[in-house]
Amino acid sequence: MVMAGRSITSLSNLEPGAFGEVVLLQARGLARRRLLDLGLVPGTRVEVLRRSPGGDPTAFWVRGTTIALRREEGRQVLVKPV
Repeated sequence: MVMAGRSITSLSNLEPGAFGEVVLLQARGLARRRLLDLGLVPGTRVEVLRRSPGGDPTAFWVRGTTIALRREEGRQVLVKPV
């Protein structure tokens, strides 16, 4: 996906070791509130740390802490790779 000349992807598409900047949350309701509470607000830089052996969940470094998101949650977070 391309938004305003920038390549945009979901957080779930980034590989371990990659970085992204949060652009948009597509989640609604309580799911959106949870993502915001975890620090995933537009402009936040996120690093993909590791995936579990089964591939789900994935650990991310966000604002000085490690969080884990399931693949479906990560799909709701659009990022610009950096």
